[in-house]
Amino acid sequence: MANIQYYDVILKPVITEKSMNAMADKKYTFLVHPEANKTQIKEAVEKMFEGTQVKSVNTMNLDGKTKRRGMTFGKTAKTKKAIVTLTEESKEIEIFDGL
Repeated sequence: MANIQYYDVILKPVITEKSMNAMADKKYTFLVHPEANKTQIKEAVEKMFEGTQVKSVNTMNLDGKTKRRGMTFGKTAKTKKAIVTLTEESKEIEIFDGL
């Protein structure tokens, strides 16, 4: 397993209609490093966003989609998605405030 630092774990937030509706329940969705585990994701969120306390982390591995250009086939990269649930007394994540 690679040596992953906490600032390399979270790649970018997922901005979809479903993930925006889940923010009312303090659930935030992120694309994360494919080799990161749940404890690394929890540490990264608590260190990157001050005042947050993580209650649980759910992860899912997504296979790459098959794409075609002419007669040749290829696959996009595999990704990993994490849904982070915060505790009730935790602060909101500011990155999503203006959306």
